[in-house]
Amino acid sequence: MKAIHKNGKRKTSIAKATLKEGKGIIRVNSILLENHTPEIARMKIMEPLILAGDQVKKFNININVHGGGWSSQAEASRLAIARCLVETNKTLKKKFLDYDRHLLVADTRRKEMCKPNDSKARAKRQKSYR
Repeated sequence: MKAIHKNGKRKTSIAKATLKEGKGIIRVNSILLENHTPEIARMKIMEPLILAGDQVKKFNININVHGGGWSSQAEASRLAIARCLVETNKTLKKKFLDYDRHLLVADTRRKEMCKPNDSKARAKRQKSYR
């Protein structure tokens, strides 16, 4: 089987996942998933693995993720993992979509840009009439 490469994005985080045949070893930025911190990020990354069940034990997954904070990196990673797993087994697609749509569909929301001559995206300059 050929290696499968998929990307996942969330805010400014970009995760690149590579899935190969193996013994079920999952690494995030060369660190084993069991040692990944914080714990809530580890749990987010594990969601597609738990839903897929025993099928994951046949593959090794390497994820390289950069940009953004730990939360958006975790969400980008879970998106990339889920896309790789769907590529190997098409029946997982419905299972993932029923559980959480954001396992397969990227969240396109971005930060609103600041307008010219204003300090924030929505705040307007104060007017003084005196």
